[in-house]
This record gives sequence, C-alpha cells and structure tokens, in this order.
Amino acid sequence: MGSLATPSSDRRAAISLFSRLRTAEGQADPFPIYAELRARGEVSPAPWGGLLVSSYATCEQVLRSGTWLEPDTAWRERQGARTRWSAPSSREISRTLPALNPPEHTRVRRSAGTFDRGSIDQIGRRVSHVVDRLLDTLDERLRAGEADFAALVSEELPVATIGDWLGLPSADWPRLRELTHDQVFTQELLPNASQLARSDAAMAELRTYFLGLVRERRKRPGDDPVSQWIRTWDGLEPDQDKADEAVYFLALFVLLAALETTATLLSTMTLLLVEDPDRWSLLARQPDLVPSFVEESLRYDPPTHVISRVAAQDTVLGDTEVGAGEMVHLLVGAAHRDPARFTDPDAFDPHRNPSHLAFSWGIHYCLGAPLARLEAQTLLRRMITRLPRLTLARRPASAPRVAFRRLLNLDVTLA
Repeated sequence: MGSLATPSSDRRAAISLFSRLRTAEGQADPFPIYAELRARGEVSPAPWGGLLVSSYATCEQVLRSGTWLEPDTAWRERQGARTRWSAPSSREISRTLPALNPPEHTRVRRSAGTFDRGSIDQIGRRVSHVVDRLLDTLDERLRAGEADFAALVSEELPVATIGDWLGLPSADWPRLRELTHDQVFTQELLPNASQLARSDAAMAELRTYFLGLVRERRKRPGDDPVSQWIRTWDGLEPDQDKADEAVYFLALFVLLAALETTATLLSTMTLLLVEDPDRWSLLARQPDLVPSFVEESLRYDPPTHVISRVAAQDTVLGDTEVGAGEMVHLLVGAAHRDPARFTDPDAFDPHRNPSHLAFSWGIHYCLGAPLARLEAQTLLRRMITRLPRLTLARRPASAPRVAFRRLLNLDVTLA
C-alpha cells in the first residue's frame, strides 16, 4: 500500500513553501508559512517524498502510538548507500537512545536511569550558582553598553550544568559546545553536502573524545554518571568493548540532548521576555507565572520544529494511506500554532499553561525535560529580580536550519 496519488500542483506548492522556509526571512519567522501549509490539509506530501503533518491532533496521535517508529539503524541502511542516511554522522546518531526502537530502546533507557528528585535537587544547586555567575558577567558587560545574551548566558548555562554533572573538564566545554552545533545538521530536515560533512567531522571528534572519557573512567572510576553507567553495562554486556561503546553512546546522547535544545529554549524564552516590556512587568508582579511562561515559550516557538517517524506497518493517517517504512515529518512548530488546538495560537499568553509536544511524547519523551525546565525557570526567576531594565537592542539572527531552531545572537542592553 502506498500514499494516495497527489496532483503535481500540490507537490509544486510544497516545494515553493519549503523554499521560502529555507530563506533567512522564513527561518526568522516560519509560522505564516506553516499556516499556509496547514491550510492545504493536516497531512500533505513532502517535496522529497514522505509526508508532512501539521495538525496538533495528528502529531500527538503519531507520537503516542506504537505503530510509528524511529528511523533507526536498520531503516537507514535500507535507504541505500547514496542517501543522507548513509552519512557516517547519520549512522552514528542512529545508535543513540532517541533513535532506538523497542526492545533495544527499553534496555538502554533503563540503563540510563532518570533525573529523580534527588538528582534534580543536587543539580539545581549547581544551576543556581552558575546562573548567578553568568548574570554577574552579563551585568558587567551591560554597564559598558550592549551584551550578547546568547553567547554569555544561553550557550554557557547548559554546558556548565551537564559538563559539571558528567565531570568533564571545564577547559573542554567550549569545544564540545562547538561540536554540538555542527553535529546537529545530520538531524536536520534537508541537510546539504557541506552541512553533512561538518556533522561527520564533529561526530568523529565527539566519538574520540567520549570513548577516551569512558576508558579513563574505567581506570579511575568515581561517583559520576559515566562511572555508574560503566558499572551498569558491565552487568549487562560481557564484552567489555561493547559495554564501553554503550556507555559512550549514553554520554554522547546526554551531551547532545542537554546542550543544543536547552540553549535554544533559554534564548527564545529571553527574547520573548525582553522584546515586550509588558511581559517583564507581568512576571515581576506575578513571579508564580514563571513555570507557565517557560511552557508557553516551549509552545510558541519550540527548540525542535520537526520530529520524524516511520510507519511500522501499512496504516492510514487522516485520510492518507501510508505504507510500511514510509517516513512522516511531524511539524511540531506548525502544530503548536494549530487553531483547532489553541485559542488565538499566534498570541504569546503566559496565562495559557499549555500542553505541548516540545519534549515529544510516548516512550521517546525527553529524558532531560526536568533539567531543561529547571535551567529555564531558575534563569527566568533570577533575571526578573536582578536585571529589571533589560531590553532588546536589535532583532537576532537565526541559524540556517528548519528542524532545530537556534538564535545566533541575542543583543540586549539596559533601558
């Protein structure tokens, strides 16, 4: 069974929309383009094959259902040797936790543990200390004029938090942060050859780094998560090389998941705060709205705009037939502005306290969601008390991406 025939005009229209989405203007504000796409139907053909899903209800249905799978290693191998899925970085990322399917996903996720209350409390004390230090630096720069909030705070807080938790030398943090920016292109919607080459190089360097870290921790174990994972996998896998590789993939996954999307959340949240003085005044008057402000930021402009899944079997999505192995791209950024799900979806409303799909759903719900929320809420609370006159200096530039959002700068000043 395959997808129902679609007029070529529909595909041409989709190509036109995605061409606009790849421009600087489209990357800065993709939401009008999403609205045009959604008006063509909740399920529509992707220009390169597969399907695009733009409604909230259908995106949620796919994420919650066991009939949809991750594009795992086996699926990628079936796509052929001359596709983006055969790139070394694509093959490498397919072995990390988010790209696994049961039963392997179940086994690896159980071995990873969770951010329980004790862990979050411990990390929370570190986050509070780091936030205060970063805001001190920001304040000093602001006294001399403008400062780039993204560089000084958003990019620094996640790497300091996860780097300290994993026990990574602080001297390594800047390079690791750069590598996460480069590797993400292999997870993009339509990476070009040069972007894939950057991802390949970054993933190769990350593999060398973390395999070296695992070997070092095996020689000198401690109380850190990497040492704990080594102990766990030694009980699961008799082959030490395979156990070490499993630990490497866990450490890699934690770093990548903790840095890129959290930094984007912090920048987007702060942009929404400083671009509108009324929002700042509202939070200053009602600090209890901080958690809702964070959740509305995640709905309004989530760090990840696209989540891809593969049909496990022949099925029907909406009124469209989908064949086993066919990929669907869930346009989460579009779904979060779906008027069928949200009242006045294009308005940012901190009182909304919405449900959203920013952390995915089902068995692949983001393991680090509690940590991302902790960092965002801690930063927001400190900002509204310590920097009451922070304002936007100019509109920021966006990275050349569709699926993974990133502000390249966030220049602020004191009003």
